[in-house]
Amino acid sequence: MVAKIFELNCYLLRRQVIKLFGAGFHAYDENGEVIAYSKQKAFKLKEDIRVFSDDSQQQELLSIQARQIIDFSACYDIVDPTDNKKIGAARRKGFTSMFRDSWEILDASDRPIGQLQEDSSGMAMLRRFINIIPQTFYLEAGGGRVIFRQHFNPFIYKLSVEIPDNCNLDRRLIFAAAVLIAAIEGRQK
Repeated sequence: MVAKIFELNCYLLRRQVIKLFGAGFHAYDENGEVIAYSKQKAFKLKEDIRVFSDDSQQQELLSIQARQIIDFSACYDIVDPTDNKKIGAARRKGFTSMFRDSWEILDASDRPIGQLQEDSSGMAMLRRFINIIPQTFYLEAGGGRVIFRQHFNPFIYKLSVEIPDNCNLDRRLIFAAAVLIAAIEGRQK
C-alpha cells in the first residue's frame, strides 16, 4: 500500500513547535489533514530521521540516516523500512553549500540523478546575513522541476512542496529531500 504522502503533488511540512529534544515535522495535504510525521532523533552522533504515516508512529514509511558522524559533504541514505532496502541518497555539496545550499540526489547505487539547489547565489549570500529571507529550492530530476518554498514565519518553520505532473522521480526521494531541507537547512535559521 502506497502512503498518501507519496501520491500528492502538493503538501506542506511544518515544524512541531513544542518539542524538547530533536525535531518533529508534520506534513499536511491541501485540506490541512496530517498525512505524515517526521521525527529527528536527539542526542545521536549520526543524524537519524524517521518518517511515519502519522504522529502515532505506528507505520514507518522512510528512514533517513547519515553515513558518518561529522562530514562536510554529508550523505544521507534513504531506506524503505518495509524491506530495509536503500532507495537512494542525498549528498550535501559541502564547499558549494557555504555560498549556496546545494545537494545531489542519488539512486540506490549512488549515481547522481538530480540536483537540488537554493534559488540564486545572490539571494543565498544575502540570506547568510539577513536571516528572515525565506529560502526556495529547486530540484531538477526525473523530467521535472520540483519546488520547495519556505514561508516566512519567525516562529514556525513551514516548507511547501510542489511537484509537477511530468516528474517521474520516486516520490519517496522527493519527500526525503523536503525533510532534509527542513531538518538540516532549516536548523541554520
